[in-house]
Amino acid sequence: VQLQASGGGEVQAGGSLRLSCVASGRTFSYGFMGWFRQAPGKERELVATISSGGSTYYRDSVKGRFTISGDHAKNTVYLQMSSLNVDDTAVYICAASMTRAASLRYRTNPANYDHWGQGTQVTVSS
Repeated sequence: VQLQASGGGEVQAGGSLRLSCVASGRTFSYGFMGWFRQAPGKERELVATISSGGSTYYRDSVKGRFTISGDHAKNTVYLQMSSLNVDDTAVYICAASMTRAASLRYRTNPANYDHWGQGTQVTVSS
């Protein structure tokens, strides 16, 4: 299984970006997918997750600004980011699991993601 993230770039504060992550693999079908981010000198943190049934979760700092959505048939997940600020600067990494009907607690634990992409850089300038 390979995860390919795209859509990162540099944007001014207040701007928007849309990230995409495509999961490929002959028999892969995601149970849930998530976006993580890691800024220099900081630990990786979960940004948002979505289940195959459309259930979503967001970390508090991005609620109301970011929207995660998915096309399960295409094994693709998107992260629409708006009102970006400098604190959003990080490498954004997508991850996936084939586990179905997972609880929210399960989906918010990074250890339960089986497949990870390489990340895409998001830089927000003031």
